[in-house]
Formats: sequence, structure tokens, C-alpha cells
Amino acid sequence: MQGDQASDADQTTANIRAAKNAQLERLNSDLRVLSPLGIERAAWGWDRHAPDSSDAFRAAERAAIHAIENSPEAEDWDEWRRRLFHEVEGQLAFIAWRAEHGNHAPHVHKAERAAFAAALALFAQPWISHAQYRTLVTAMAEALPWLLPERPPAPAP
Repeated sequence: MQGDQASDADQTTANIRAAKNAQLERLNSDLRVLSPLGIERAAWGWDRHAPDSSDAFRAAERAAIHAIENSPEAEDWDEWRRRLFHEVEGQLAFIAWRAEHGNHAPHVHKAERAAFAAALALFAQPWISHAQYRTLVTAMAEALPWLLPERPPAPAP
């Protein structure tokens, strides 16, 4: 009986990991094809939800990082974080992100922060509350509504 419980727990863990990885791949795919307008929308979401000055955002970010650091998947998060950095800021950055860097660097940095927060939330989702997840993804959900389906994006300014 205990062996069945262990294999059920292993299967549950594997299912959670597979769902998380699928969502991260979806985010990565969406970021790859995000247009300059989508980047602007994410930056607008960052400004609108003001996470830079939000205690709730910083608390959610700390909770997610702490949860990941205390999970067996901390190295996987480091790998995702590095991958995302290279794709939005590095030499191999996606075309729209690279073009926007040259033209509108301040809003691109805001969109990058929104993208990183969304990736952090998706990675940590199994270990954080939905309120913390929502706090981390709200800015990026203005451009990618699937991140927060219960809250439709706000009308554009």
C-alpha cells in the first residue's frame, strides 16, 4: 500500500512539473513572437500595476524565490532565468525585443521585468498562493491574458 502511495506522489509531482514546464514553454513561445505593440502593452501593465513600488509585489517575489530555493528544482529555475535573460536582453535576443531596445529602451526594461515576474510566478506556482501568483503575473497578463484568465486585460489607454 505504501508503494502505491509513493508512486502516486511521484506521478503527481511529475504531472505538476510537466504542467509547469508546458506553461513556461508557452510563455517563452509567446515572448518570441510578441510584437513591439505587445512589448509596449506589457510595459504599460508594469506601469499600471506599479510593482516597483508595491510591497505586495516584493513580498510575492520573495515568497516565490524562497519557495523555489527550498524546492528540489532550484537549478532548473536558474536555467530558465538565464534562458529568458538571453532571449530578451542577450546577443541572441528575439528580434522585436532587440529592435525595441534600440528605439524605446525604458519601456522594454519594464516589459522585461514583467516577463521575468511572469516566469517566476509560473515556475513557483505549485508552492505559492494564487494571490502571490496573481501579483507577479498581472503586468504581463495585460499583454498575455492566458496568464490570468479570471481577469481580462484592461482597455488600452
